[in-house]
Amino acid sequence: MLFGFIGTGAMGAPLARNLVRAGKEVVVFNRTRERCEAVLAAGPSARRAESPADLAPCDTIFTCLPKPGDVLDRMLGTDGSNGVYALMKRGAIHVETSTIDPSTAHTLAEHARKYGIAYVQCTLGKTPALAEKAQEPLFIGGDEAAIRRLADIFPLIGVPNQVGSTDAACAVKLISNLVGMANLAVLAQGLQLGMRAGLDLATLLPLLADTGARSFQMDVRGPMMVEGRYTPGFALELAHKDLVLGCGMAGDWSVPVPLFEQARELFARALQQGLGKKDCAALFLSLTQQGTQGES
Repeated sequence: MLFGFIGTGAMGAPLARNLVRAGKEVVVFNRTRERCEAVLAAGPSARRAESPADLAPCDTIFTCLPKPGDVLDRMLGTDGSNGVYALMKRGAIHVETSTIDPSTAHTLAEHARKYGIAYVQCTLGKTPALAEKAQEPLFIGGDEAAIRRLADIFPLIGVPNQVGSTDAACAVKLISNLVGMANLAVLAQGLQLGMRAGLDLATLLPLLADTGARSFQMDVRGPMMVEGRYTPGFALELAHKDLVLGCGMAGDWSVPVPLFEQARELFARALQQGLGKKDCAALFLSLTQQGTQGES
């Protein structure tokens, strides 16, 4: 089986490398050619595609791109007929690993069917470090026959979790990020209150960590807030993107999510303050700036 990869960034590259290390033949394409190099270095079974047309012989093509629009543009093209789907052979499989919304997944699956292509949503759960070790949670839904055909492949790139539909595969990741970023907003506001009380944050954080306030975001990003370290692990602009997608998903399904909407608004404000390239922990910096402006 010949595999193609479109998008070899922070998440796509380690997935592709895992297949190369397993001896699979992999063709990689990225708009920035240099980003293919780290995959090519993983083994002789990898080669670079000079254009999407070089992916036409692939039996399975993976996509891992930043935004839903990027996936639509690449697979459908400008008018729905000049994208990668039009190049793929009938019976091939498209495995979409980006963080996208269910509506986009439906559009992709519908167009894939028109070309005789099976669509599988395989959303990624955590971090590039886990992806490198093939320990990334995979939330898989879509064409059941295609999923069965790839049953031996998914464990090579991560930890498969079959969740049923494309809706479910998209929703698990979006719900995770909705909850995680809402928790982050709560933590940032709590630390603000601590500052107002005259508490040293380096003292406050371990005290909170021994209470019901503790969370994953506190463990990972609490120290970043205290120390003012905002080197991006998960950029604020991407967090905002996922909040927009998640709240949009809830709206499509008529599920009220007022707390998530409030978190989305806080992240939107931070984005407007020019903090998008920093880690999402910079939401604390945004709130602190707002507080300072409020006092002046």
